[in-house]
Amino acid sequence: MCDGGNQGKKPAFKTQFKKQQFCRNWLHTGIQMQAKITVTETWLRKHRHLYDGATRHPFIRSIRDGNIDISAFKTWLGQDYIFVRAFVPFVASVLTKAYKGSDDGNGDVEVILGGVAALHDEISWFKKEAFKWGVQLSSIVPQKANQEYCRFLESLISPEVEYTVAAVAFWAIETIYQESFAHCLEDDSKTPPELKETCQRWGNESFGEYCNSLRNIVDRQLEKASDDVITKAEATLLRVLEHEVDFWNMSHRRT
Repeated sequence: MCDGGNQGKKPAFKTQFKKQQFCRNWLHTGIQMQAKITVTETWLRKHRHLYDGATRHPFIRSIRDGNIDISAFKTWLGQDYIFVRAFVPFVASVLTKAYKGSDDGNGDVEVILGGVAALHDEISWFKKEAFKWGVQLSSIVPQKANQEYCRFLESLISPEVEYTVAAVAFWAIETIYQESFAHCLEDDSKTPPELKETCQRWGNESFGEYCNSLRNIVDRQLEKASDDVITKAEATLLRVLEHEVDFWNMSHRRT
């Protein structure tokens, strides 16, 4: 009877031990997951001041607060149309680099191809908005900040520029617009009704999900990149942030 009693207790003890072991393993895994910070997250924390300067610029805040000078908005509209046209060959080059430099199993090409396809609709939207606001796109001359930004994009098209570096620029450019215009759609915003469509174009949740997909691509690439490529990629992020601020300044007539 005593042996039988001990045999009855052993399974319960083993079950309890396994539960405790599982909990410890689960807790350890959870701590590891929490401790793992992606490269992009590290960069955004490190350069938070610059990032906030690009996504919470006075031009964006003036839209959100409802006191934007419409002439400034028209300046942005015309200049950004020029920029988007220069953006097309850049994104096409990122697609080519993804085809040559990514793992097909991750779906990079499909994600980036979606961005290429959307640009046709985006250019059509700019033309429609320009007509609505009386902006003559054919007479728009690119301002200095725009010229320099477009030249920067052109430099990234070079075959010598690594896929990871170009992908960082693509992700950053798209994400800055998404976060900027999403800020203008928050519940307490006073965005003028006539500018809601503009903000919705980039600030919507679907575009935010697309930007997250680009960020996942970037983080996967950075995980296996050399120190040299990571250094160049971070420098590229900083260049994008600087150009974005200059572009907003140009539109806001601060330069």
